Amino acid sequence: MSEQLTLPAEPRERAGKGASRALRRDGRVPAVIYGDKQEPVGVHVEEKRLAKMLSTGHFMNSVIMVEVDGKASRTLPKDVQFHPVTSRPIHVDFLRISEHAQVHVNVPVRFLDEEQSPGLKRGGVLNVVRHDLELICDAASIPDEIGISLAGLDIGDAIHISHVTLPEGAKSAIDDRDFTVATLVAPSAMKSEADGEDSEAPAADEVPATAQDGDEPEGDGEGGEE
Repeated sequence: MSEQLTLPAEPRERAGKGASRALRRDGRVPAVIYGDKQEPVGVHVEEKRLAKMLSTGHFMNSVIMVEVDGKASRTLPKDVQFHPVTSRPIHVDFLRISEHAQVHVNVPVRFLDEEQSPGLKRGGVLNVVRHDLELICDAASIPDEIGISLAGLDIGDAIHISHVTLPEGAKSAIDDRDFTVATLVAPSAMKSEADGEDSEAPAADEVPATAQDGDEPEGDGEGGEE
């Protein structure tokens, strides 16, 4: 289960681009807390502390307790904007949630039991279609990741969401189709060999017939009657 993190914040006294630039020069990141039928609150957080949380890889599916003036708000990060050149965080959106709210989160997948896959042993390649799954789950029970076993998987097999065991209380946010999570495909060497076999000369009965010596060509000849 994803851990609960605490992030101290300070109220933003001024809004606007100029004020935000000044905060960033001081090593702070502007942010907003919104939702839960309350007014949005502008705050700013320490960039170094935020960057450390982002580096865990679980920030976007972790409950963040944002503390402002001694009062903590239970939130879920909804968006982080990064500088296009430096990749430094420049703004964060936090959504207020209740303790057991049903939330939408993107949870990364991790593939297990590779040594038990016949297809991988034969040189097959795992083609990952979805690196994370969009789930609906309790805010207090957000999983860090979803483990998917590759045991028994052979070349040509596919893993669909219906094959994935989700944590208790969690369900896929996409429920209108049994979408593909990953497939096991043949390596290029095997594909090239198969393509070579398919491109062999056609059988004799597939060769188009040609006119034999002495045969008249089809169609009207010159000087025929009109």
